[in-house]
Amino acid sequence: MDKQNSSRRDFIKKSLIGAAAFTIVPRFVLGKGYLAPSDHLTKGVIGVGSMGRGHFGYAGTKTVAICDVDTRHLALAQNALGGGIKEHHDFRDLIHNPEVDIVHIATPPHWHGLMALEAARSGKDIWCEKPMTRTIGEGKKVKEAIAQHGNIFRLNTWFRFDANFYGMNVPVKKIKKVVDTGMLGWPLKVTISKHTGFDWKFYWVGKENLPVEQAPKELDYDMWLGPAPYKPYSTHRVHTTFRGYWDYDGGGLGDMGQHYLDPVQYFLGKDSESPIKIEVDAPQQHSDAVGTWRKITYTYADGCQIILDGEGTEVGKAYIEGPKGKLYRGFKSDIPDLERKLAQYPDPAPQMTDFVEAVRTRQKFALNEENGYYSCTLVNLGLAALRLNRTLHFDSDKQEFVNDEAANRLINQPMRGPWTM
Repeated sequence: MDKQNSSRRDFIKKSLIGAAAFTIVPRFVLGKGYLAPSDHLTKGVIGVGSMGRGHFGYAGTKTVAICDVDTRHLALAQNALGGGIKEHHDFRDLIHNPEVDIVHIATPPHWHGLMALEAARSGKDIWCEKPMTRTIGEGKKVKEAIAQHGNIFRLNTWFRFDANFYGMNVPVKKIKKVVDTGMLGWPLKVTISKHTGFDWKFYWVGKENLPVEQAPKELDYDMWLGPAPYKPYSTHRVHTTFRGYWDYDGGGLGDMGQHYLDPVQYFLGKDSESPIKIEVDAPQQHSDAVGTWRKITYTYADGCQIILDGEGTEVGKAYIEGPKGKLYRGFKSDIPDLERKLAQYPDPAPQMTDFVEAVRTRQKFALNEENGYYSCTLVNLGLAALRLNRTLHFDSDKQEFVNDEAANRLINQPMRGPWTM
């Protein structure tokens, strides 16, 4: 009997190894923390509009399931993937699909928190588009759930570790190296403006008095709204123009804020800290449609500032300014021989920038639920000041506004039933 059992185990083992060349074996077959013999991870993508369809082909992963509330999007996704992919209408069905290892969330931001929380509780690893969550409270809950369940989380903005950083035209690690040397002094002021190479995309504004239209038959509009307040359907409210409405995102700041601000948080060393004062100069905002703004200023406890110049009034300003020197667009500086001096210092500490490897080894990804929460909070602090149109004071330790009931209501905003976190 022992010989028979041993032979059976050997046969199964050899069969799995042989089959690995032809099939993708989901990680659930082998148990949590193990990769399939194929060395690929299976992935389910929620939201397969233009953004979601752009994320099918990452090396080391295979898309095995897709989800959308628009049947037209599903058809386009099937075509892009060659057909035969499992379709879901309800994101919870995709998350609980045992063939899926990684849940990729590519929906409008008002869904990010709920979906990430469901995936975390279900033991799935998560790749989430920016911004991480639409509110500070949702971000807290996602961060706590991942800490509890041990998921690997990636937020999909990459500039802190990859590619040239917009108008600076160098990788962020080179900017961080300048800051870390102390050559610019301290505290620092960072100006994010069209003059320093950053476009705030003010075409992401909403329209007031939208016409009431009939939702197209291919779209489940009620499910698209989900936790957002019910508003009558209008074409401009959904899909490619949803960013212009407070219920789903936050205009140009919601769209580009985490791209622009996360690297600043990283090179300032603020990955576990929030500013204590947020000032805003803007027209009064509409209750539904996101508008534009002139300037938003964040101030940290140590005096560091981040200035968001919406209308490009900060002409000639340095990207980073300190008491000892300045760093301008294109990595130009008033510090003589900057490159030669910089070469004498060590590079910043290496980061885990391969998501598949992070999942394989259970190491935190470079931009994860912790530092990603803080850079998303920067975005949401600015949006709160903009919506209330006044200066806000924030307690970085408690992660709440100081003596401000109206602002604190924006941390945990109500959800339309039956949705809740």
